[in-house]
Amino acid sequence: MLRIARHSPTTARRTPRRLLAAAAAFLSLSFTGAALPHSVAAATEPTGDPVSVTPASPRVPAGVTAGVAVFDRQTGTFTEQLDPAATFRSASVVKLLIALDFLWSRSPDAIPVADRTRLDVMLRSSQDAAANHYWSTYGGPAIVERMVKRLGLADTAPPPAGHEGYWGYTAMSARDTVKTYRHVLESAPAPVRDFVMERLRRSTRCASDSFDQHFGIAAAFDRPWAVKQGWSGRYAKGNCGSTSTGAAGGIDVPAPTSADAGGAGVDLGRPALHTTGTVGAGDRSIVAVFTLHQDGTSYGKAYTDLGRLTRSLNVPGGTAPEGKWYGTWGQDVAVRKEPVVGDNLLTRLPAGVEVLVGCQKKGQLVSVPPYTNDWWAYLPQYGGYVTNIYISHPDDQLPDVPLCTSQK
Repeated sequence: MLRIARHSPTTARRTPRRLLAAAAAFLSLSFTGAALPHSVAAATEPTGDPVSVTPASPRVPAGVTAGVAVFDRQTGTFTEQLDPAATFRSASVVKLLIALDFLWSRSPDAIPVADRTRLDVMLRSSQDAAANHYWSTYGGPAIVERMVKRLGLADTAPPPAGHEGYWGYTAMSARDTVKTYRHVLESAPAPVRDFVMERLRRSTRCASDSFDQHFGIAAAFDRPWAVKQGWSGRYAKGNCGSTSTGAAGGIDVPAPTSADAGGAGVDLGRPALHTTGTVGAGDRSIVAVFTLHQDGTSYGKAYTDLGRLTRSLNVPGGTAPEGKWYGTWGQDVAVRKEPVVGDNLLTRLPAGVEVLVGCQKKGQLVSVPPYTNDWWAYLPQYGGYVTNIYISHPDDQLPDVPLCTSQK
């Protein structure tokens, strides 16, 4: 059988992917009208080697500052603590406190429909407009001050002077976040607990601002899990679920032009990415991972580094998903329902992100000069396929990934 080469006939089989940088000026897609990935000139390329998912206690990637706490509710002990009292700007994690403040003396069953809708999209899809509404209506920084007293939080503080309007500049720590989840699960009235946790369990992959928010906990473990994520920095605009390509701009919370320090020395400038929530049956483990990244870090790289850190943690009740982790290259890489080009786009990947590959199969022949390939990788966490051209490995067929069954 004729084997389709991914590389051009004049290119060695194991030519490293980074040679694409020299060819980026003339890379294009050969499918007329097809919404395939493109514009690889600015892409980053993680290593093509699979990354181990075996827990080995926190492995913090180079250039990352982290605060970590993992609490096992079954034993009542922490299984991981790494600078758990260190404070970070919370980004959207503070939406937990905003929701709890509103529900403190209200039953979810008795609130107006408009508030149920706002809380739903704020908790599930991290909608900023909903947070803005509660922040401006119920006192802004006073919300944080009330919740600090009610929950006995030690490290949480309102946004610093001059930034009172930015709820995402609220200072939070990993240990205070664990305490917040323990309140929801163990102390809050049952209707509040169920309302909040149900929405965190149904977190949408694509946030309201089109960022892919299923990083960290949501990628490192099989369900059941529940998450409230946070991101803040000068990242390129999110493009999750989009049929078009992204443009520079969107961020979850505006960042200052320099790495200012806010209250309690909180860094307000470096790119932030946080994953918090529960893992396992009965919400056995509470996980809080706060991270800051070097200036200029792309969303895909921050996503990947946070994922590697989260996968290294000892999380009782958590089960690692089956598959192999691989880096990707390219920008706005399309994930498709079937291994063919057409009107079947599911979403687009953050540029250069690491993905879990469950299996692979042959599909439509794809050409991205100088590469040609008809192998496609199935990404179980997205429920779709990407052409193997965009998987960071020199071979057309990934050597350690099984073939997909007929059901895939």
